[in-house]
Amino acid sequence: MENVTLRQLRYFDALARHGHFGRAAEASSISQPALSVQIKELETGLGVRLFDRSARQVRLTALGEEFAERVRDILRAVDELGDLARASDGRLSGRLRLGIIPTVAPYLLPRLIGALAESHPGLDIHVRETLTDRLIRELGEGRIDAAIVALPVSEARLSEIALFDEAFVLIRPEAEAAEPVPDGEALARMRLLLLEEGHCFRDQALSFCKRPARLPREGLEGSSLSTLVQMVGAGIGVTLIPEMAVPVETRSAAVALARFRAPVPRRTIGMIWRASSPLAAQLTDIAEVVREAGQSAVSAAAASAGPAEPAGRGGPSEPG
Repeated sequence: MENVTLRQLRYFDALARHGHFGRAAEASSISQPALSVQIKELETGLGVRLFDRSARQVRLTALGEEFAERVRDILRAVDELGDLARASDGRLSGRLRLGIIPTVAPYLLPRLIGALAESHPGLDIHVRETLTDRLIRELGEGRIDAAIVALPVSEARLSEIALFDEAFVLIRPEAEAAEPVPDGEALARMRLLLLEEGHCFRDQALSFCKRPARLPREGLEGSSLSTLVQMVGAGIGVTLIPEMAVPVETRSAAVALARFRAPVPRRTIGMIWRASSPLAAQLTDIAEVVREAGQSAVSAAAASAGPAEPAGRGGPSEPG
């Protein structure tokens, strides 16, 4: 065991995650033959087989599964030793691996990156855009430092801080602009276009409509808010989007925007990180920059959207 190196453990972790020598080698920035040699030397040094290899797939053995969990703990602890040294400098500099969900990233990042560059000029920001469940997993594995997500997450091992709220708005075809704004129950009877399963925004929209998270699909699903808005413009149905997305997503679509009457559906955006992170104080400072950028983005979006549409016989709508 004394011959096992930290480098071998990182290569092992990459192969365990990717299940493919080529992808693991690419992620590790080495050649595939070099990765194979390191894995073989690791197995030889331990005297055990950690992977079952076939022509198309690489799988962990039963022992390899348990070994992988221990290795991730070791690598996370090693990374946190580095973070401990970084934290001693006070202000955060160097690499920041920041995760962000897809229904926030395109609308917040243009403001946030500039704001971070101004407030933390020594920061090297690496952005990872993916779904909340994956971000939580990658936080736990130490592969990212923090993530911007919709709250609550309610994970005991994670710290979370609420940063800003934003309302949901109704997007419908232009021809329906003068119709009453539906409430959640009325919306549930309409052809509501949703994001694919796995997006937390989908679940929030369904919650407002009081519909189950899993339901038979009579309409269509999209992989992005852009797709949903374009489908609405084509007359396929209606959808909800967060207010921050309005300026970007509605500028080239034949759609009308409407705001709901109270209680207005909304979400809270916040930042999460490992509770054990030595960078907690520095990440709290970063969160304040995210808060300011987010509030600015929401305010600008609300101003660009203009006043709510007439609500017809359903009564006046209220700004969200």
